[in-house]
Amino acid sequence: MNKKEDMRIQIPEKGSQIINGLTQAGFEAYIVGGCVRDAILGRPATDWDITTNAKPEQVKALFPRTIDTGIQHGTVTVMLGRTGFEVTTYRIDGEYQDGRHPEKVTFTRNLLEDLKRRDFTINAMAYNETEGLIDAFDGFEDLRNRQIRCVGDPTERFTEDALRILRAVRFAAQLDFTIEEKTLQAISEFAPNLSKISAERIQTEIVKLLTSDHPQTWRTLYETGITSVILPEFDVCMVTPQNNPHHCYYVGEHILQALPQVEPDKVLRLAILLHDIGKPKVRNTDEDEVDHFTNHGDVGEEMAGSILRRLKFDNETIRRVKHLVRVHDYRLSDPTQRNVRRLVYKIGESYFEDYLKIRRADILAQNPKMHQEKLENLVQIDAFYKKILEEQNCLSLKDLAVTGKDLIEAGISPGPEIGETLKRLLEQVIENPECNTKENLLKCI
Repeated sequence: MNKKEDMRIQIPEKGSQIINGLTQAGFEAYIVGGCVRDAILGRPATDWDITTNAKPEQVKALFPRTIDTGIQHGTVTVMLGRTGFEVTTYRIDGEYQDGRHPEKVTFTRNLLEDLKRRDFTINAMAYNETEGLIDAFDGFEDLRNRQIRCVGDPTERFTEDALRILRAVRFAAQLDFTIEEKTLQAISEFAPNLSKISAERIQTEIVKLLTSDHPQTWRTLYETGITSVILPEFDVCMVTPQNNPHHCYYVGEHILQALPQVEPDKVLRLAILLHDIGKPKVRNTDEDEVDHFTNHGDVGEEMAGSILRRLKFDNETIRRVKHLVRVHDYRLSDPTQRNVRRLVYKIGESYFEDYLKIRRADILAQNPKMHQEKLENLVQIDAFYKKILEEQNCLSLKDLAVTGKDLIEAGISPGPEIGETLKRLLEQVIENPECNTKENLLKCI
């Protein structure tokens, strides 16, 4: 087994306590997987997982506080104070009948047998302070070469668990690595197997990829046929031209160019991914062979909702992304304080800052010849918006100087008329902020 005794990784004190407790009891124990990879790369590790030849009941006997988090697969969580460490017994996975889970697992006392069942070489390294780095599959060299490579035969790894197909691309995005040739070929071959994977598991990988520092790696999902399974609407975008002076890319390429232009926030990146998803459905070419995409935001909003529900996103994420898709192309040719107030009212105060970020990313992925004018326009809008906030202009019902209770006391009967009147008064205040006093507004009812 390939060892690197001179390699040193700083294990958290409580993790070392668990490893020392296991080894003093006569067992083997190592940190394993992603924490080893991240420590070598100098990245912060979130989970310090431990592997051992001790069986779960032996681990439980050694430590006073444990949780059976996955005991059927050999995993218990050892609690030291408020900190938990997953400790998993070396195991051999049985056959995978469904492309997701092994039919059974068998515990083994051989570390190599445990490491060889893992997905990628960079995740198949183990370490303890006595023996150093255990690297049976040249994961360290793959880290140096910045590549994702399957442990052993990629055909076997992807047949075992099809989600690994998506995980390979996600790791490439997070680490800015390339995918080794045979692994990449197998991804393309086995991509259809992702249809066996639950939407929830796919969603998790999508979000990790999109919120990485390299979300444009989404291109690899298209090139390997993954999007044809998980997001076929995107494939249509990749073959939809935009013959228009404002654009220089096909719709899909425009989306890829826009993705890294917003911060790595889940809602913002999803909104960018889907902001033009409706364009293929509404594309219209005029007599001058110029393409137009009227109402693509409205169509895109409906499609985004359908896509996100299919991928089992939560309702709040769906609501925010849908709204941003609908309003992303709202424009203001004459930025004045009054017009910006109207725009904020139209879009919604709670969405406006995100709208500006989406709009900027959209512009930066369009024809560079038109960037300057559009970006200057956006800067003007942003400046007026900041002034509106500074002056505390009323932008929503919560800031209106009258409430429904005030209207009832003024003689309006409870019911729909209350809401209609409040909306009308708010529209007046949007036009003339100085009117936002209780006395003035009650005169207008």
